[in-house]
Amino acid sequence: MSRAFVKEPDGLAAFEELPERLISDNPNLVTDEGLRQIEDEVARLSRAYADAQASGDRAALNVAARDLRYWTQRRATAELVPAPSDRDEVRFGARVALVRADGRRQSFRIVGEDEADPARGTLSYVSPLARALLGKGVGDTARVGGGDVEIVAIE
Repeated sequence: MSRAFVKEPDGLAAFEELPERLISDNPNLVTDEGLRQIEDEVARLSRAYADAQASGDRAALNVAARDLRYWTQRRATAELVPAPSDRDEVRFGARVALVRADGRRQSFRIVGEDEADPARGTLSYVSPLARALLGKGVGDTARVGGGDVEIVAIE
């Protein structure tokens, strides 16, 4: 029989098991908010997994199972870092206001990898910008991406 007449599964149904989501080799540092986000995601995915099982939706089951394994692992390895008590230098969990060489002012909170979203003002502690800022104080500069940034506030 010609392969042209054989119905191939399409989309996610084509995979018996999806490839695992990659887990970073960096320590899984999290803020209070980041830990809550992980716990919320585990709860949401647990419900999605149960719903997919009940409905017999194999594609949804595969996605939920894979993502649940990822977030369960992230929860197990989460290292809660308390908010910094002083504002003398940039630390994990601090909000940093900076001015770029072109005059743009930006503000980022240094957070864990899973909670980082630069468009929402959060930056992973392993990002090049965060690495350049960590340990520096107000008035210090850092070289990032071919330009300098100056720290104008630490909150």
